[in-house]
Amino acid sequence: MNILANKIAVAIKRANPEQTHSIEIMQYSLGILLNTLFSFAVSLLIAWLTGKTAETLLFFFSFAILRMCSGGFHLKTALACNTVSIVLCTTLPHFSVLPANIVIILNCFNLLTMLLFAPSPDVNVKISATAAPLLKAISVLLVGCNFFIGSSVIGLAFFTQSLTVITLKGRETIEKNLG
Repeated sequence: MNILANKIAVAIKRANPEQTHSIEIMQYSLGILLNTLFSFAVSLLIAWLTGKTAETLLFFFSFAILRMCSGGFHLKTALACNTVSIVLCTTLPHFSVLPANIVIILNCFNLLTMLLFAPSPDVNVKISATAAPLLKAISVLLVGCNFFIGSSVIGLAFFTQSLTVITLKGRETIEKNLG
């Protein structure tokens, strides 16, 4: 994907050298976009083959929306990210019929995790002091909505995303506050 992202970035720069960012910045952005599209397309293909297209779409978008607000850690390589994303997005929707009490437990865990750890931005992302509480509030509201919706798929997507926001730094802060 990086080679394709580089070729596209070079072509864009060549077409409009004055009004574009550096090739490196465009390649980075395009790489993220292409990897996301690749994961999405492969997940949709697998979902179609397994008859879980609606559930996979719901999982993918629920995960992505919460991730945009809450942040979370990233895997070291695009290949690892693509592989894990595809496996999660195509496997977990098959557990779309969880008992209501399990969905409530998931929702409680997700809500607590968002309250304690969100937002957890990537090291390359700077969040202003005024934006952080808003992102936390949106994350909490998104997770809270599933108490009313009661969707196993959304609960699992939010659970998966919630695990990515738990940081060692956050754990240390909680331990200090509790200890």
